[in-house]
Amino acid sequence: MHRTPPHDNAAEQAVIGAALLAPALIGELTGIVTTDDFYRPAHAGLWRVLVELHAAGEPGDPVSVAAYLASSGGLARLGGAAYLHTLVVSVPTLDNATHYARIVAEHARRRAVVDLGERLTRIGDGDAADLLASGRALLADVTVAAWPPPIPLTARHGAPPFPVDALPGWLAAMVAAVAEFTQTPTDLAGCLALAALSTAAGGRACVEIRPGWREPCNLFTVVVLPPGSRKSAVFATMTGPLLAAERTLIDRAKPAIVEAELARRVATKAAERAANAAAHADNAAQDRLLADAAGATMNADAIAVPVLPRLVADDVTSEQAASLLAEQGGRLAVLSAEGGIFATLAGRYSGAPNLEVFLKGHAGDMLRVDRRSRPAEHVDRPALTLGLAIQPEVLRDIASMPGFRGKGLIARILFSVPENTVGRRRIGTDPVPLAVADAYADRLGALVAALDEWTDPAIMPLLPAANARVLDIEREVEPRLGPAGAWAHIVDWGSKYVGAIARLAGLLHLAARGSDGCTRPIDVDTVDQAVTLGRYFAEHALAAFDDMGADPVVDDGRHILAWIERTACRRFTKRELFSALSRGRFRKAADLDPALNLLQSHGFLRAEPTPERGGAGRPPSPAWLTHPDIARPAATVHPLSAVTG
Repeated sequence: MHRTPPHDNAAEQAVIGAALLAPALIGELTGIVTTDDFYRPAHAGLWRVLVELHAAGEPGDPVSVAAYLASSGGLARLGGAAYLHTLVVSVPTLDNATHYARIVAEHARRRAVVDLGERLTRIGDGDAADLLASGRALLADVTVAAWPPPIPLTARHGAPPFPVDALPGWLAAMVAAVAEFTQTPTDLAGCLALAALSTAAGGRACVEIRPGWREPCNLFTVVVLPPGSRKSAVFATMTGPLLAAERTLIDRAKPAIVEAELARRVATKAAERAANAAAHADNAAQDRLLADAAGATMNADAIAVPVLPRLVADDVTSEQAASLLAEQGGRLAVLSAEGGIFATLAGRYSGAPNLEVFLKGHAGDMLRVDRRSRPAEHVDRPALTLGLAIQPEVLRDIASMPGFRGKGLIARILFSVPENTVGRRRIGTDPVPLAVADAYADRLGALVAALDEWTDPAIMPLLPAANARVLDIEREVEPRLGPAGAWAHIVDWGSKYVGAIARLAGLLHLAARGSDGCTRPIDVDTVDQAVTLGRYFAEHALAAFDDMGADPVVDDGRHILAWIERTACRRFTKRELFSALSRGRFRKAADLDPALNLLQSHGFLRAEPTPERGGAGRPPSPAWLTHPDIARPAATVHPLSAVTG
C-alpha cells in the first residue's frame, strides 16, 4: 500500500503568500522552515527564489517576483503569475505566518520519520547489532538533513577576488604579473592600480553623470592584509612609475622655475632701487618716484615662482596635505603600505581630529585654510587620492576613531579584504615581464604628463546608453538602503556607491583611451566594467564594516555563538543565556531578542514551542535548540551518537 506523504498544501500556500505580502517576514520564517520542507516542488522552487531575492536585498513582492521568474524562464514552471495571486489571497492573516511555517516544518519532519521507517523495513532480517547500528546511522542522517547548514551572518565569508578582467589590457597584465611574482592576492595590486590611475587623473578630469551631478576622478582605496603579506614590495612596483613620472615633471619644470626665480630677484632689486631713490628725492620728484617704486614692487610680487611638482606623499598631517594641495593645483596622492595616516587624522599630533581636508579632498569641495602665522590657502577643486594597505587591527580601530564614521570619512573608502595567501605561496615565481612593466610605466607616465597640462578639469559626459545603465544601478541600489535592506547598516557607504561607479568608469575610460578620453564621452561598456568593480567593492565593504563591528546586532550574534561553542550547549533558555552574558553587554533580557532573531533566521538556532503556562508563577522562559555543527566540540563523534546511543 502507498500512502500520500504527510503534508499540508494550505499551510505551504499561506507561508509563501505571507512572504509575498510581507517580504520582511522572510528572515524570521527561514529560521523555521527550509526549502526542503515544502512538499510541492513548485512551492520549494518559489521559496528558494524568495530567499535568494531577500538575501540579495532585492524586492520580493508578487510583481517583482513574477518579473524575475519571467526573465529567467521559470514563471510557467512554478505556476505562472495567476498562481502567485492565488498564494497571496490564500493567507488568512499575516499574524500567523510563523504558525503556518511550523505546520510545514512539522509535516516535513513526519515525512522524514516515515521515510526512515521504510528504509529500516527494507534493511530486513539480520544480526540485531548490525540492524541497530544501521538504524542509528539512518536516524543521524535524517536528523542532520532536517537541519541544513546555517547561513553565514555576514558577507565576509567568501568575498570575491579582484576582477582583473574589468581593467584595460595593459593594466590587467601588470596586476596579474605583479600578483603572480609576489604571490600576493590580485586585490592588492588591483586596488593600487586604481589608486595610480586616480593619482594621474586627480583634479584633471571628472565624470558628468547628468547636468548638476559631476564626480571627480579620484578614489580612496584601502586594502586590509596582515603583516608579512609583502605589501611593501607590491607598493614599490605599482607606484614606482608614478615617482618616475614625478621626476620627469620636475625636470620639465626646473628651467621655468630658475627663470622665474631670476626674474623675481631682478625685479625685487629694481623695486629696492626705486624705493631708495624715492626715499632720497626732494619733494618735487618724490611723488613720481614713489609711484615708480610702488609699480616696481607690484611687478616683483606678480612674478610667481612655480613649485616643484609633487604627485605622491606618504604620512602627512591634514595641515601638510592642505598646503601641498594648494601648491600642486589641487592634486595630491597619499600612498602608503601602512595605516599611520589614520592615527594622524585622529589627532596623534594635534590632540584633535582634523578630517576636513580629506573629506573635501574626496568630494572636490572648495577648501580654504586660514592660519595666523601663514597666508590663507585656497583650493577651488581639491582632488586627493588615498591608496593604503593596512593591518586588520587598524581596520577595527578606525571605526572607533572620533568622527571617522559620523563625518563620512569611512563612507568614502573603497575597501578590499582579500584572502591572505601566506602559507600557500609558491616559491621561485617568474618576475614581471619587461614588456608588461614597460607598458605600464609608459602608459601611466603618458597619462600623468598629458593631464598635467589641464588647468580646468576635463568634463567627460556619459553616452545615452551609459546614462541609462547608471539609472538602472540607482534603481537596484535604492531598496538596499532602506531600513530592511541588505545595506541598511552601511547606508552611509551605500549612498556613495553610484558616485563611486562613475569615478571608476572615468578612470577606466582614461586608462583605455589615454588623454584622448578627456574629449570623448564614456560608453556603456566602460560603465559595465565599472559596475563589475563596484560589485566587488560592495561585497568587500560588507566584509570590512562587519570586521569593524558596524552592525551591533551581528556583533551580538557572534557573541552568543561564541558562548554556544565555548559551552557546547545543545539547548538553552533565554533566562540561562541572559544570566551567562548579562555582564556589561546585555543590560536586560529584551536586549537579547534582535540577536536571537538573527541567529534563528540564519539557521543557527531553532525556537522550541512555548509551553503552556500552568497556574500562577513566572511564565516559562523561551528555549532554543542549537545547530549540531556549532554545539559540538571540535574533533568529536557525530553529536547524535550520544543521543541515539
